[in-house]
Amino acid sequence: MKTNLSSQITLNRVSTRYYRPENAFERSVLTRLEKIPTDIYETAEEGANQIALEMAQLIREKQKAGRFCVFALAGGNSPRNVFAALVRMHKEEGLSFRNVIIFNLYEYYPLAPDAVTSNLNSLKEMLLNHVDIDPQNIFSPSGTIPKDTIFEYCRLYEQRIESYGGIDFALVGIGRVGNIGFNEPGSRLNSTTRLILMDGASRNEAAKMFGTLDNTPISAITMGVSTILAAKKVYLIAWGEEKAARIKDCVEGPVTDALPASFLQTHNNTHVVLDLSAASNLTRIQRPWLVTSCEWTDKLIRSAIVWLCQLTGKPILKLTNKDYNDHGLSELLALYGSAYNVNIKIFNDLQHTITGWPGGKPNADDTYRPERAMPYPKRVIVFSPHPDDDVISMGGTIRRLVEQKHDVHVAYETSGNIAVGDEEVVRFLHFINGFNQLFNNSDDQVINEKYKEIRQFLREKKDGDIDTRDVLTIKGLIRRGEARTACTYNNIPLTHCHFLDLPFYETGRIQKNPISEADVEIIRNLLREIQPHQIFVAGDLADPHGTHRVCTDGVFAAIDLEKEAGAEWLKDCRIWMYRGAWAEWEIENIEMAVPISPEELRAKRNAILKHQSQMESAPFLGNDERLFWQRSEDRNRGTAALYDKLGLASYEAMEAFVEYIPL
Repeated sequence: MKTNLSSQITLNRVSTRYYRPENAFERSVLTRLEKIPTDIYETAEEGANQIALEMAQLIREKQKAGRFCVFALAGGNSPRNVFAALVRMHKEEGLSFRNVIIFNLYEYYPLAPDAVTSNLNSLKEMLLNHVDIDPQNIFSPSGTIPKDTIFEYCRLYEQRIESYGGIDFALVGIGRVGNIGFNEPGSRLNSTTRLILMDGASRNEAAKMFGTLDNTPISAITMGVSTILAAKKVYLIAWGEEKAARIKDCVEGPVTDALPASFLQTHNNTHVVLDLSAASNLTRIQRPWLVTSCEWTDKLIRSAIVWLCQLTGKPILKLTNKDYNDHGLSELLALYGSAYNVNIKIFNDLQHTITGWPGGKPNADDTYRPERAMPYPKRVIVFSPHPDDDVISMGGTIRRLVEQKHDVHVAYETSGNIAVGDEEVVRFLHFINGFNQLFNNSDDQVINEKYKEIRQFLREKKDGDIDTRDVLTIKGLIRRGEARTACTYNNIPLTHCHFLDLPFYETGRIQKNPISEADVEIIRNLLREIQPHQIFVAGDLADPHGTHRVCTDGVFAAIDLEKEAGAEWLKDCRIWMYRGAWAEWEIENIEMAVPISPEELRAKRNAILKHQSQMESAPFLGNDERLFWQRSEDRNRGTAALYDKLGLASYEAMEAFVEYIPL
C-alpha cells in the first residue's frame, strides 16, 4: 500500500533533468545561482534515507577508529523520516549507537519539572528510546533551570561540546522565519548557546506540540549560529512547499542576519537536502529557462509566459519579441517563430481552463473543456479532511455542481474534534441540560450525572491534558451538526453526508498516528459504494497540523489499490485537487477555474459561517490571522484578478483545481 503519493504530486510538472542532472557539467549549469550544495529528491522519504545512510556510515567509521561520533540533532517533524530510517538500520542491520554522543540543538524554556512535551522528549520518542545509545551520552539544554543560572549553564553546554572534540554532524531544519535552531532573525554570526525569545511565527509552529499558543513557552535555549557552524558537517533538511520560499532565500539569496539559515553559506561543508515541494521555488525548478536550455512542455511554457506578464506588467496578447529576448525566453521565439504565436497559444490554453460547468456541460463540445460532457449527471465525491474544508475550499463549485443536477456526496474524513474549544462544549451542555429540564417530565439521572461529570472535568482540566472520550465525542458531534447544516444550506441531502471518522485522527492529541490500512479501507469502501465519476480531494498540503496531507494520502492510496484491482468505475473517473484554506494553486498550474459571481461568493461565505465553532475560537488558524472565510474570499478574488491582469475575462472570484493522474 502506497501511503506517500501526495509527495509525488509535483512530478507531473517537473522534468527530472532539473533536479537530477546527468553529469557534473550539467549540475554546475543548473545550480549556478545556488550558494550551498543542494540535493533534490522526489520524496521526503528518499532524501531522509540518503541522510540516514551518511549518518550510519559516519557512526561506523568512528567505531572502527575507536572514537565517539558527535551529533547535534533538531526536533520537530523535519528529521522524523531520518530518525525512522536510523531506527530501522539499528533493528535490521545491527547499527549500534554505543559510541554516539547526542547534543540536543534546542529546548523550550521555561518548562515545568514534570513537563511531558519538550524537544528532548520528542527526540526520545522518534529516535533515542529505540536504539542502544547510552543515556549518559545524551546532552540537552534544560527547560527547568533557574533564570539566574542560564548564562553559566549555556557556557558549560558549549564547554561540554568542546570536551568531545566538537560536533561531527549537525542535522538542522529551517523554521518559518528562516531560523536554524531557534536562532531568530537578528541573531549574530558569532552567537553561541543562549536563551532567546521566540518569534511569533516560531511560537505558532511550536504550538503544534503544546496544543495551544497559550501553553507554548515564550523562549528557548538554543545552540548559537557559531556553535552550529563549528560542526564539521551540517545538513539542512526541508520537506514540503511551506518551506519553499525560505529555502530559496537561504540557498540563492544574500547572507543576512534577517535570515539566519543563510549563514550556512559561510560553512565549507554544508549540504541542503530537499524534496521537490521544498525545492519548488529554486530557480532551476521554478524558472529553469534562466539557467539552462529547457524541455518546453505546455506547462513550462505557460509558467514562463505568466512570469513574463508579471515581470513586464503586460497582458499576454501585448507581449512582444523584445520582451521575450530581453528576459531569456528567445528559445520560445525560435520554437514558435514569433511572440504572437506563443501569446495566442497560451491565451487559448488559459481561456480553456475557465468553465462554469465543473461537472462538464452536457450535450456540448468538450474538446477544449477541462471536464468531459458525459456521463451526465455525474456521481461526485468531495473529500473534506475536516468538516469545513469542503465549503472553505470549493463551496462555490459545490453549489454549482448541485444546481447543475449532479449527484454530490461529501465525505468528511475526520471528526475535527480537537479543533473545538472547551467553551463550545459548555455551551452545548447547557443546552442539553436545559432541554432535558424543559421537555423531560421525569428527572433523567443519567444525563444529569454526565453533565456534572463533564463540567467538573473541564473545570479541573490542565494545560496539555487530553480530553476524555465523552468530551471528544461531544466536540465531534458539534462539528457534525455544523457540517450537516452547511450541507443542507447547499441543498445536499443528509443521506449524502458521510462521516468517515478515520482512526488515524482519533488520538486526542495534535500529533496523529500514521495512515493505516484501516483508514484506507474505510475510504475504499465508500468509493466502491458510490463509484464516482468525479472525485475532489484536498491538494492543500501546507496545513500546519498535517491532517490534509494524511487524508489526501489515504484517498490516493485507496484509488491506487482500486487501480491495481482493475476497478471498472475508475476508468471513467477524474480526480481534481482543490486548495483554499492555506494556499492557492499557482496560475500556471491551474487546469480548471470555476468563476464565482458576487451572489455565489456570498452564499459560499454563509456556508462557511455555518461552522460556528471554527470562527473566532478556532485554535489552528496558523500564521495567517485572517478567519477562514476571509482567507477563502481573498484567495478566490486574487485568482480572478490574476486572470484579469493576463487579459482574460474579469470575474468576481474563482475557485481553482488541478487534475491528479493516478501514478
